[in-house]
Amino acid sequence: MCYSPGSYLSSMYSHPMYPCPKHPLHPNPYAHYTHNAHTTMHYFHPAPRNHQPCAAQPAMRNHWKDRNDQVIRDYGPNPFVVNIEQVTEQNNTYRTALWTGNHFQLTVMSINVGEDIGLEVHPETDQFIRIEEGQGVVQMGDSKDKLDFVRNVYEDYAIVVPAGKWHNVTNTGNKPLKVYVIYAPPEHPHGTVHKTKKDALAPNPSY
Repeated sequence: MCYSPGSYLSSMYSHPMYPCPKHPLHPNPYAHYTHNAHTTMHYFHPAPRNHQPCAAQPAMRNHWKDRNDQVIRDYGPNPFVVNIEQVTEQNNTYRTALWTGNHFQLTVMSINVGEDIGLEVHPETDQFIRIEEGQGVVQMGDSKDKLDFVRNVYEDYAIVVPAGKWHNVTNTGNKPLKVYVIYAPPEHPHGTVHKTKKDALAPNPSY
């Protein structure tokens, strides 16, 4: 269907109608196109964040559903699907286990401004860290006194820590550093929740 900016459909919405060319399935609301005489233009209404999508927008249904907050807890070892970016940015605890199985573990972490994860080493565990929000600096080395691998890291960066390497990640930005971490094999007990770094460093941390 084609709609002009002044059509009845466009008058039904308070939000502007955006044009995009004909697509074999559905228009892409995030693309920008140049109109010319040989392009068939389709006008559609980009629904607000909490707007219920209509049947004319089947490709967007899951997009709006994913906007709802995910309950952050340990879902392992059951089958699990999650919007990991959303959950990582939603998390405000120092560390919460999101999925723990027999062979690997997924956690989300939030590191406050000026703080760090803490210098540590996992002798038998490989570690993957992805930054979803914020920036920092990562240090790694063969001993805690020789951290000769130093890199600045930013949103969308991934960090791979081999087993046996001392490592630390420090938040150098002006907002919490939001990351998710994969340990293989698992590093923390099933259901681990550390609200603060102090909780994690306690002699007998409560999980």
